[in-house]
Order: sequence, then C-alpha cells, then structure tokens
Amino acid sequence: MSDAKLALDKIISKGRVQLYKPIQIAEILHRSRVSKDMDLDDLQSYRNRSKRWRDTVSLRLVGNISTSSQKFQDNLFEENAMLPQLLKQLEAINISSRGMVENYIYHQCEQRWSLLLQIDDYLSRTTTDIFKVEEMVNWFTTEPGLKKSIDKVYEISVHALFSTIVEELKAKVSLKIENPDPQILSDFKEFIRLVLGIKPNETKISLPAMLYRAGVTNAADKGIDIWTNFGPVVQVKHLSLTKDEIEDIVDSIKLAERIIIVCLDAEKDAIRSVLNQIGWSSRIQGIITLSDLRNWYDICLRKYASTMGKKVLKCLRIEFRREFPMVTEIDAFFKERGYDAEKLTSEWKISGQAKLFGLG
Repeated sequence: MSDAKLALDKIISKGRVQLYKPIQIAEILHRSRVSKDMDLDDLQSYRNRSKRWRDTVSLRLVGNISTSSQKFQDNLFEENAMLPQLLKQLEAINISSRGMVENYIYHQCEQRWSLLLQIDDYLSRTTTDIFKVEEMVNWFTTEPGLKKSIDKVYEISVHALFSTIVEELKAKVSLKIENPDPQILSDFKEFIRLVLGIKPNETKISLPAMLYRAGVTNAADKGIDIWTNFGPVVQVKHLSLTKDEIEDIVDSIKLAERIIIVCLDAEKDAIRSVLNQIGWSSRIQGIITLSDLRNWYDICLRKYASTMGKKVLKCLRIEFRREFPMVTEIDAFFKERGYDAEKLTSEWKISGQAKLFGLG
C-alpha cells in the first residue's frame, strides 16, 4: 500500500492545476467500485475508456479536457507513474473502505485548488475602493501552485477591462450592403439572412461591439487570446519574449488584418523592433503595456466606481469562474459522491489548506 500511495501522491504533486491524471485514477477506482465488473489487471479494457470518464469530470471541475498527445496520456500507466499492479492495490483499499482513495484524491485536488477558492471568495467580497489588478496578478506569479495559470489570469484581466470600457462607450459595429442590384439581393436573400444576419428588405445591421476569449490555445488559434466582432484580435504576452512568443505574434498576423498586443512594459520596444524588421509593423493596431492596463483599471474603479468599477469587477468574477469552474462545482460534486474529509483515516488525512497572503 505504501508504494501505491507514494506513486499516487507523486502524480498529484506533479500535476498542473487541471490534475487530469489524478482525476483519471479516481474515476477508474470509482467505476471499479460502483460497477464491480472491472479487472484492473487487463489494462486495455480501461486504458481508453477511463479517458472518457476523466473527461466528463474534468469538463465539470476544470472546464477543459486533456489535449495532450495519446503517448503522454498513456504514460499514466507506465513505470514512472501508476503501474496496473499498484492501481490494483489502490482498488482493494478503495473498495474495502467504500471509496476512501477516491475521497482522498479529490480532497487532494481541492487542496491544490484551495488558493483559487480563496481568490474566488476575495473577488466575491472585494470593492472598487480596495481592488488592485496588479495584486491579483502578483498572487499568480508568486504562489507556486498558481504560476502555471498566470497566462489565463492575464487574459481574464484584459478581457474584463476591455469589455467593460467598450460596453460603457456604447460602441456599435455596422454592416451594410452597398450593392443596389435588386436581383442579386433577391437571389441571395437567404444567404443575407443566414450568413450576414440582415433581415429581409433591409441592407444594414448594427450590433454592439463585443470581445470574446478564444479559450484554450490550440493549433487552430495560433496563440490568439481574444477576438472581436469589430476587427482586431488581441494577444496577451505575460512573459519576456522568447522565439516561440515572437512566432506566435507572426502566426497571428497571418490570420488577422489587425493585431493588438498586450505585453510587459519592457517588451514593447523589442516587439516593435522585431515587427519592423520583418515588415509587418503596419498590421499592429496597438501595443498596450501593463502600465496602461493599471491606469485604465484605476480610472474604472476609482473615477467611475458606481458604473464601470462595478461592471469590471463583476466581469472578472464571471470570467474567473468560467476559467476555474471548480470554485463553484467542487462542493456539489463532493455532496453527490458522498466525499467527506472527516471520513479519511489517519494515513489518508489531508494537511491544512494553504493560505494566500492577504486573503486570510
């Protein structure tokens, strides 16, 4: 049992905030206990099925599913992770204890997510006169358990701010058909309605300007973080530029006519220099630094506290919960499964929750 638990704890400690592999182990053990028709010695019988079980829970708790290669995902059952014979030992304990190991894994997940839970609580209680966006960013840069999610926090912060300002400006986007030929308008009236969204007998439409987060970076979005219905796309660069970061910018330029880049103050001149060298600086609509963001946040929160200040904080809370759904889902999940930290015996106890400085 000690070898199996040691392997399990190692997998949990090495996992990123999504904790896909621990969740997969927990779901294998859960299915084994509930269905009672599995043989964990037969790896092929659950290797791929367990990914689907994991994905169902991952979508609920972390909002995404694993997009890693099959080889990396299958590494879970290799010697440096959780061999089937070790999983079999955990299964025996889990069944005899009515779900002790599942209970333990998910409470370990909660422990890893405890800082996110505290930040969510802070965002629920904070006010326009005390909130500072740089403090929230600093929590993610200084806390080891949160560093790997810093890119998402920058995206959330940028999206909340930009969306609030655009909404307050009451910016509109107009689309107009300027071809007066009645025959063409008649022949393509269904296209005009379905694709352009313009009603019959009309030739223009006006919509509120909107920004949308692109979500998890994948091969299709080429690093685009935020897109708009009024033209430009936005890239948020939270780290010092590397070759890959520059290539992301170049790839985005290939996909969009206009780009807005949000970056560290120190990187502004370097980005502009690189883009001038390759002759693509004209495609950059603007380069916004963190100092600009801080200034605009302060204006919203202090000068327009009752309107824009409240809106930007509300948007931050909504986007934070969309990015980290576990902060609102974990309690209900525990209740449904009957997981309770009080049921964990001494060898499976969870240590006290991590505390984030400034949040209690």
